[in-house]
Amino acid sequence: MKFSTVLPLAALTTAFVLPDEQVLGELAIEDHHEHTSVVDSWLEAAESTKNDAFSSLREHIQEVTETSKKTWNKVSCHAKSVLDNAFDKASDATDIFGDRMSEAAADVESWLEENDDIDVFGGRHGRRPHKRPHHHKPNETVYQLIAGSKYTTKLAKLISEYDDLVEALNSTKANYTIFAPTDKAFEKIPQKAPKPSKEQLKAILSYHVLPGFYPAGRVLSTHTAPTLLKGEHLSSEPEPQRVTFKLSLRGLTVNFYSRIIAVNIFGTNGVIHGVDSLILPPPSIISIVDLFPTQFSTLELGLGKTGLLEKLNNTEHSGGTFFAPSNWAFTKLGPRINAFLFSQYGTKYLKALLEYHVVPHTTLYSDAIYQAKKEDVDAMKELPKKGLFHIDLPTVLKDRSLSVDVGRYGGFISIKINAFATVALQDIIAKDGVIQKVDSVLIPPKKLGGAEEEHWDGDEMSVEEFKERLEPYMAKSDL
Repeated sequence: MKFSTVLPLAALTTAFVLPDEQVLGELAIEDHHEHTSVVDSWLEAAESTKNDAFSSLREHIQEVTETSKKTWNKVSCHAKSVLDNAFDKASDATDIFGDRMSEAAADVESWLEENDDIDVFGGRHGRRPHKRPHHHKPNETVYQLIAGSKYTTKLAKLISEYDDLVEALNSTKANYTIFAPTDKAFEKIPQKAPKPSKEQLKAILSYHVLPGFYPAGRVLSTHTAPTLLKGEHLSSEPEPQRVTFKLSLRGLTVNFYSRIIAVNIFGTNGVIHGVDSLILPPPSIISIVDLFPTQFSTLELGLGKTGLLEKLNNTEHSGGTFFAPSNWAFTKLGPRINAFLFSQYGTKYLKALLEYHVVPHTTLYSDAIYQAKKEDVDAMKELPKKGLFHIDLPTVLKDRSLSVDVGRYGGFISIKINAFATVALQDIIAKDGVIQKVDSVLIPPKKLGGAEEEHWDGDEMSVEEFKERLEPYMAKSDL
């Protein structure tokens, strides 16, 4: 299934709002403990922010939670839609939530999953299983709640056109989580925007639905989650297209731009969260690079100069991970190396350098992995919930791999490459893989003799040393 014709809609509508440089900066996770062990770095960072983050989190999340509790306790389901009441009360509470959570936005994820004392949005984590909190026993399915609400009439009308979706969302055989865009979310689409086909509309609707039960507490401590939409280009066979959740200055968001404005509207077969923008199936990796000029303009220039832009702009592959260096990452190399790379003499070095950032056939999220299946490999889906996970990922640069360590402590996840570079912005979802933004350029290690290698640790490097590191791969560099 191809979604390339959805891109004009994504580009024209304000439903697809890209975060600006300031927001990206707020979301970035920087490493300030380069000379300590990976584990020590995570623990020290988490310990230093635990008390402040949780005191802020506990107080202000409770304000949002109360809106849902009041809905169930005070309003008869026969008198007025539960979903209507949740949306009635949601706006002011979520504004407060977004404003006051800004102080703790970069830190709270560390402490959500492991703490047994905090009841976040009614869902406990850590060693305790997820349990559905019932403030008032629901008697309608998630589809009936949407169909009966004055705030989701457009969504209900679209869903009703697909009998299989109606049947699934009305069935109590399984639980579903729906991120329901309000009618106002649909108003963000310009009248002159091209109308998607029936197939594309179903893809968009499916991308708003998660199989399984995700109350708001679980959403808050989850990094990525699978949807009902199958991605054709994420592995050697269709895999669930995922969404990513981030806590930013705007509050809790889906895919960075769609803000969650109402939470925990429970039905007999799942839960609904209201969102203020449609969640569109993502474009390709290269399209996303093009959409972030303030972050990736140098990278895009390099891809075009080396001919990689055209070669990578092809979704007929089995997934992939692009460790995309930001403009700042190139700046850190210094003016001499940049001048050399973008000169006519440095093009082949630039090509090899960029190929070292591209991992084909493996889509590595912060908490999940899709691998193109081989006969002797049982592809893993979810990464371990605790501790360290190590994997060597072969790159497009022949015979060179990236050493990747994914460490998890509670809800906090850090990704390090070659024991030095940290992924500054995780899980930029694409239809043909994932982008992991790095703020240091990844340079192949220097061979010291035998199997011994020396990885670059960020120290200033001369053009001669830079060329020495890449010289062995010139003849082997081939896409």
